[in-house]
Amino acid sequence: MICLRLLLAAIAMCVAGTAHAQSYPNRPIKLVLPYTAGSPNDVLARIVAPHLSARLGHTVVVDNRPGGGTTIGVSAVLNADPDGYTLLFSNSPSHMIAPVVNKNRAYDPLKDFVPIAVVGTSTNVIVIGSHLSATNVSEFVAHAKANPGKLNFGFGQGTLPQLVGEMFKTAAGIDITSVPYSGGAQAVTDLLGGRIDMNIGTTSTLLPLHRAGKVRMIAYTGTARRPDMPDIPTMIESGYPSVISTTYYGILGRADLPPEIVTRLNAEVNEIVKLPEVTDSMAKVGFEPKTFTPRELAALFAGETEKWIAIVKATGFQM
Repeated sequence: MICLRLLLAAIAMCVAGTAHAQSYPNRPIKLVLPYTAGSPNDVLARIVAPHLSARLGHTVVVDNRPGGGTTIGVSAVLNADPDGYTLLFSNSPSHMIAPVVNKNRAYDPLKDFVPIAVVGTSTNVIVIGSHLSATNVSEFVAHAKANPGKLNFGFGQGTLPQLVGEMFKTAAGIDITSVPYSGGAQAVTDLLGGRIDMNIGTTSTLLPLHRAGKVRMIAYTGTARRPDMPDIPTMIESGYPSVISTTYYGILGRADLPPEIVTRLNAEVNEIVKLPEVTDSMAKVGFEPKTFTPRELAALFAGETEKWIAIVKATGFQM
């Protein structure tokens, strides 16, 4: 009798889960972004959201909640019901390293959240001011070593470019003064004005300036050269195999989100990023679409968390 009751209970749970998945969603979904409007996260979210709305049959609202170093947006999702109607749009490594560099952010990136789907990826480029004579990484490193403490590296405070720059400085053994800005755009402006000497950012921002001769791009932090800039070597080719970085942008939910909802959303997003119009829109702003299964994503995020936390501790990075 006990076994029969357990069997019936298990069947009831499966039926309830299936019914939940079939009825989801039945109202608008809020996609919370702990970043400002116009940021890379915001751009990607707004490319995907209309298509996700169409496929789900209910509006997906992009809700920007910047501030507190992502704390405000992350807390909004953690404090919401785990029903799939309040989701987080963030990125690796920012989501992974935030609790490490700021103890006030009381969440565990792996235990408190489940990765649902990746939308796209981006990789950084390293540029130097056109006022410098160096034309590649080796020449720039030699110049920096010959002038310790005299060169400046500008970046948006608490961003991935800052972390990649610290990785580069450590790997090359160079003494370059770090200059934090409230946003990356301000650093680019000062690079163009010759007030700083190095900057790291996305291809969508810096490639046009390189082609116009306003900055000099010396390396790419991906694992292979990009087809649209075949003349730019990777940091691996330049002799610094540890200085690589890929940012994964995507959707996460509370860890106790029903698995059937995770599976449903993952499948829908994976189909969306294959659409030619979505792929083209991403390419125009420097992003590459990617698809992963929930199982693959769990392994990816676990590996990314371990990798970036180790780098944060090794470089002394702070947000």
